[in-house]
Amino acid sequence: MPAPEVLSHNRVRFALPDPLPIVSIIIPTRDRVDLLAKCVNSILGKSTYPHFEIIIIDNGSVESETIDFLKGLPKDQVKILRDELPFNFSRLNNLGVREARGEIICLMNNDMEVIEGGWLEEMVAFAARQEIGCVGNRLWYPDGTIQHAGVVLGIGGVASHSHKGYYKGHAGYFSRAVLHQSYSAVTAACLVVRRQVFEQVGGLDEELAVAFNDVDFCLRVRDAGYRNLWTPYADMIHHESASRGLDDNPVKRARFKKEVDIMHARWGEALQNDPAYSPNLTLWHDDFSLAWPPRIELLTAPSNTSVEELAQR
Repeated sequence: MPAPEVLSHNRVRFALPDPLPIVSIIIPTRDRVDLLAKCVNSILGKSTYPHFEIIIIDNGSVESETIDFLKGLPKDQVKILRDELPFNFSRLNNLGVREARGEIICLMNNDMEVIEGGWLEEMVAFAARQEIGCVGNRLWYPDGTIQHAGVVLGIGGVASHSHKGYYKGHAGYFSRAVLHQSYSAVTAACLVVRRQVFEQVGGLDEELAVAFNDVDFCLRVRDAGYRNLWTPYADMIHHESASRGLDDNPVKRARFKKEVDIMHARWGEALQNDPAYSPNLTLWHDDFSLAWPPRIELLTAPSNTSVEELAQR
């Protein structure tokens, strides 16, 4: 069928498995009931997929409003796990998966908001296919600009989100903001994957407590022989980092640097050669602008060639 946002291209829709698998939606959280309630209520109120459970990992909430909200959730659909250890996104999600019943796992931030009822049908139809590993979706900032349309390796040093800041109605670079496609990685703000694949690669790396655990996970899934995929047909709003905050103090900056160093040590060469991103494009910005000097020359030049020499050619 024609792709709804660019009619010159096609949208492929795959049949859902029969019977439908249970999906376990894992949501780590700590207080900020204003975000959590919007997230959980939108899942329960708008999702049309009939077989899912929500597992909330309560990482030390103390506010009475949060406690009361959690107590009032329907126990037949929502399971609450309490965890008092310091925040570690990878560990919390791994804990949730161990307690999950579903064949399909959905990792989700507590600052997400479902806006389309068929989001799980779209993502599960892809994730259930044997060649597919991780499935990500299109996420929007509250102001109506794109927050995530796939992850591009190497931008900014490790990775960055594709088409960040593009407005609705903009098809993006070669229509990539409006067509489902393969990417090396997708964000774990909302990531769907078969449980078998999650367990096969060992889950999220708990050494990466906050940053890049999703990129690392996706690359391990890719190395295991699966194809990671992004779809624009499961839109959500992402109130990014609203609950965790920014890396704006010495302790957080040191932790972030450590995680960057881990990614460079583990994936350094791969971060410079994303097969879903042209080597003619820059790694300095996430706007698909041309690289200067051309990265393709830098990649093929002798190891002792400087950037300055290439720029003079």
